[in-house]
Amino acid sequence: MYMDSEKLAEFAAEACDDRKAKDIQLIRIDKVSSLCDWIIIAEGLSDVNVRSIIKSVEDKLKEKADRLPLRREGINEAKWALLDYGEIIINVLQSNERKYYDLESFWSNGQIYKYENIIR
Repeated sequence: MYMDSEKLAEFAAEACDDRKAKDIQLIRIDKVSSLCDWIIIAEGLSDVNVRSIIKSVEDKLKEKADRLPLRREGINEAKWALLDYGEIIINVLQSNERKYYDLESFWSNGQIYKYENIIR
């Protein structure tokens, strides 16, 4: 089943929202980088919350798109967890890590969308 990267990114953002992730941002970078099409950044409040957000994303993308991540990083520590699906990369960070790494600034040359502003 083929699904375009924008739809995958929307499903990933929904899955983050389902587990109460904070300040979810979708950044379209396909015009400025060959790394992937979309970067999703979300904030978890604790180790447990970060892991539950990551599990929610994995479950939703498996169910809706029959996709498994190519790589999973940082799940055990759950300070900054990453799922790489090829055309989308999901980053779930706790507050201190999010402020320190400031991925939004790093990817500011992409098109940034706040999840709350996406029409459903």
